[in-house]
Amino acid sequence: MSSPLPYNRQNALASKIAADNASSIAGKIVLTTGVTQGGLGATFVEEIAKHKPALLILAGRSASKVQATVDKLKATPESADVETRILVLDLASQEQVRTAAKEVLAYPEDHIDVVVNSAGIMAGKYQKTVDGLEAQFGSNHIGHFLFTNLIMPKILASKSPRIVNVSSDGHRAGGIRFDDPNFQDGKVYNQWAAYGQSKTANILFSRALAEKLGGNGLRAFSLHPGVAVGTSLAPGFGEEDFKSLKEHDEKIGWDKELDFKTLDECAATHVVAAFDPRLDGFNGAYLENGNVSAEGLQPTAKREGDAEKLWKLSERLVGQTFEY
Repeated sequence: MSSPLPYNRQNALASKIAADNASSIAGKIVLTTGVTQGGLGATFVEEIAKHKPALLILAGRSASKVQATVDKLKATPESADVETRILVLDLASQEQVRTAAKEVLAYPEDHIDVVVNSAGIMAGKYQKTVDGLEAQFGSNHIGHFLFTNLIMPKILASKSPRIVNVSSDGHRAGGIRFDDPNFQDGKVYNQWAAYGQSKTANILFSRALAEKLGGNGLRAFSLHPGVAVGTSLAPGFGEEDFKSLKEHDEKIGWDKELDFKTLDECAATHVVAAFDPRLDGFNGAYLENGNVSAEGLQPTAKREGDAEKLWKLSERLVGQTFEY
């Protein structure tokens, strides 16, 4: 797969790429999850808000934290006039996800052009969602899987719909445990294998969407944004966590250094995936550094048939089928 875009690590900035794609952003209705201040989702919406989107739907578990991002948009001259709407969305509760989806389906707008699933949690001790799922898999993938499929009628009503699932090169740390996604109820839990499972799921979900709905005009992408320490993804990430990650990487034979970036750099690939028209011929692709990255895709996300297998597992875990 050749790379269609001119961006690379040195010049891939969300601010620049948003300006480059201003005509694609203008007039679009964009829904983004995970928009807490200081995070990648917030940086993404702050940059695209400067280029006249029709509506920004900002989704998060805490309405007050989302409001802080709205306040920043309103206080910035270039985005002061942008229309925003807050959506309370708790990805760790399927019941609340369904409530949020009903709210979206009742919006007066008949379509949503772009959905960017940027919310996520990383590592930490074993925890469960309210539905009894390992928290990283349950929040990072299952919550987004359910929410995205429930609002699919609005997405498919767009003339050029896109779905972006923010993954990570951390998908290397673990594939999908199809027979035991809950790590034997925590008995064999490894925080990095669990994170890897959830990030592999983001990639496979994007591929499945592309395969199932590409014929309907939908484009779906996953991406690795880079590492911006101190975001809401992992606010307490410290030296011991780095040590445990390095140990896990050594165990799986990964010897690359962590890809540290600024927030502007990290959100760059979000903007590319959400708006750059040159990606149309690369449906389902995995991106990094503002570009398509076939070499960045690790074995955990390459196995033939896993995208469909994960789709079926996800349907079982939410108790609902989504056939297209």
